[in-house]
Amino acid sequence: MFSILFSLKKERTIEQTVHEIQQGNKVLHNQLIQQYKPFIAKTVSNVCKRFIHEGDDELSIGLIAFNEAIEKYAPHKGGSFISFAELLIKRRLIDYIRKEAKEKNIILHTNEDEENSAQTYLDTKLSMDEFYKQVEQEHRREEIIHYQQVLKEFGIHFHDLIEQSPKHKDARINAINVAKLLVEDEEMLEWLFRKKQLPIKQLQNIAEVSRKTIERNRKYIIAVAIILAGDYVYLKDYIKGVLPS
Repeated sequence: MFSILFSLKKERTIEQTVHEIQQGNKVLHNQLIQQYKPFIAKTVSNVCKRFIHEGDDELSIGLIAFNEAIEKYAPHKGGSFISFAELLIKRRLIDYIRKEAKEKNIILHTNEDEENSAQTYLDTKLSMDEFYKQVEQEHRREEIIHYQQVLKEFGIHFHDLIEQSPKHKDARINAINVAKLLVEDEEMLEWLFRKKQLPIKQLQNIAEVSRKTIERNRKYIIAVAIILAGDYVYLKDYIKGVLPS
């Protein structure tokens, strides 16, 4: 078993392994899940803030999420497979914990007598509202961490975006629209993530903006394109807020 796993690591990157699995290699599929079970358990434990046992439901959620990551991973969307799998495991676990907490509180409320039901309902609602806020904060934090990792692959940091983002609203909208055109074209999107550069000439031909404008807003366009091409729920909401309704 160890020789098989060592050979797997030596001969392929994990991204190459995932690609072969997506092509139907079931042997590699089973090997990869077994190899990364400790990683899955550690990720689950970090979310749950406790030691995870083999029979725990949370570990099963983590394994299902890791398998989902294998099925859904797309290199052209940026980021390593491991960072994508970690994001997905945490997202699915938080959703599961949120659902469990809601169901338990509903059951608690229905078991209360009439005299205490009003106060119980209020306490439950307040605690659930606070829990939902924590869940959303965790979602946002994980998205930002993953997003930062992908930006680094392009040599871009958050402070670059703050300094170089278009100052005027119309300029930001135009840059976002350029990014949307890029993401909608498979060849240009593949070029972006493979070369880590904007396909400026192709964009200039279809976006009806000058080369100078594209080059001036290069980092902002790349940053927006990464969000639009990826699985970023909250960051996409930010972009929707910038665009006119």
